[in-house]
This record gives sequence, structure tokens and C-alpha cells, in this order.
Amino acid sequence: MIQRLFAPLALFLVIGFLIGPFLIIVAASFSAGDTLAFPPQGFSLRWIAKVFTVESFRDSFATSMMLAIGGTFCALVLGIPAAYAMSRYKLPLSETVRTIVSAPVIVPGIIVGLALLRYFVVPFGIGITPALFLAHTALVLPYAVRVVSASLANLRSDIEEAAVLLGSSRLGAFFRVVLPNIRGGILSAFILGFVTSFNQVPVSLFLSGPGVRTLPIDMIAYMEIVFDPSVAALSSLLAFMSIGIVFLAERFLGFSRYV
Repeated sequence: MIQRLFAPLALFLVIGFLIGPFLIIVAASFSAGDTLAFPPQGFSLRWIAKVFTVESFRDSFATSMMLAIGGTFCALVLGIPAAYAMSRYKLPLSETVRTIVSAPVIVPGIIVGLALLRYFVVPFGIGITPALFLAHTALVLPYAVRVVSASLANLRSDIEEAAVLLGSSRLGAFFRVVLPNIRGGILSAFILGFVTSFNQVPVSLFLSGPGVRTLPIDMIAYMEIVFDPSVAALSSLLAFMSIGIVFLAERFLGFSRYV
């Protein structure tokens, strides 16, 4: 009897702990007051509308989208062949390569950002935008390799061998047999990499500069000057955008059929 009462209560507490802060931010974004506060002071949509009028938000959003899409795409271009090679062939240094590729995930982001700035960007005089692009690609690469490797592990190698025996080349079998069968993993890697890159803060904090900032960094800078609910409104919009991306991937790409 006690267990039956405790289980729903524990579930309710866990759900409240996970989505409680999000609900508070959403409620605060519709406040009619001039400062960020909870409970909200009335109901208004003016802070939602203001988000679209702030020029720095629009510019940094475009920068974040470019970095997230471009960096994730480049990470997949590099990560898919790497994952295939490590999954299908016994390479002498495969574990070492896997560890090096996973380093950006293991090492804290603030250390990665400082190391890139100190030993890569400054000595070689790399511009802000190329530095951010390379950094975001490196940060997303481990997710691409790990997720695609998991999909390849679930794909029987004899299916590819059958295509080769029937006359297909290795490259043709890769594009006609392997890639279609792991598209669920590729889609998962892209969504995970996109969200990771878009919300990246520590590395972007070190590599951003005058006129070039990602949206999370611009939101932090905005809060240092202005304390109105527009940042809460922007946070709510970004959260709903992430939910919408996952929903569209499920609805139109049949995500659940491949994972």
C-alpha cells in the first residue's frame, strides 16, 4: 500500500523537478510587468513581440543557426566515414582515435574554449567566425561518431557483403545499402548535434568577439544590461523550437521507425 502511494508521488516530484523551471520561465515571459518576476504581473504578449525587434537577437540567432547547421553537417561528413571504418575494420589505433574524438565531450567546455583560444586561435590569427565554426564542428563530432557507430553495430555486415557479391562496388554498397539503413542514426546525430551546438556556451564565450556572438552569449550579455522578461520570452521560444524540431522529425521523417 505504501509503495502504491509512494510511486505516483515520486513520479510527480521528478516531473515537477524537470519541467518546473521551464514552466516558470514560460509564465514569466507573458508578464505584463517591466521586470522579470514570478508570479507574472498580469498577461501580455509585448515581450514575445519585442524579441523579434531586437537587432542583436536577430543577428546572433542567424549566427547560431549557421554554426549549428554547418558545424553539424561537417561533423557528420567527417564522423560517418570514421564511424564506418572503426566499426567495420580492425584498425590498429581505433581505440586511440575513438578516445581522441571523444575528448571534447570528456573535457569541460571552459577548458576546451580556453585551450582553443590560447593555442590555436591567437597563434594562427584565425578569425572569429572560422574559429567558432571549427570549434562547434569539433564539439559535435563525438556525438556523430558515437551515434552512427551505434547504428552500424545494429546493422549486420553480411547485408553489405551480399550487395558486393551481387555486383555492387564497396562505395556503391555503402551509399545504396549502409546509408539508407542507418538514416535513423544519422538523423539522431544531426538533431543531437544541432541542439548541442546551438546551446553551446563555454566554448562560444571564449571565441566570440565584437560583432560576432552566438545567441546564448548575446542573451547573457543582454541580461547584464537589461532585466526585462524579453530573455524569458526568447528562452521559451527556443524551447518550443526544439520541441517542434523533434515533433516534425517524428511526424514527417518517420523517426520512430528507424530507432
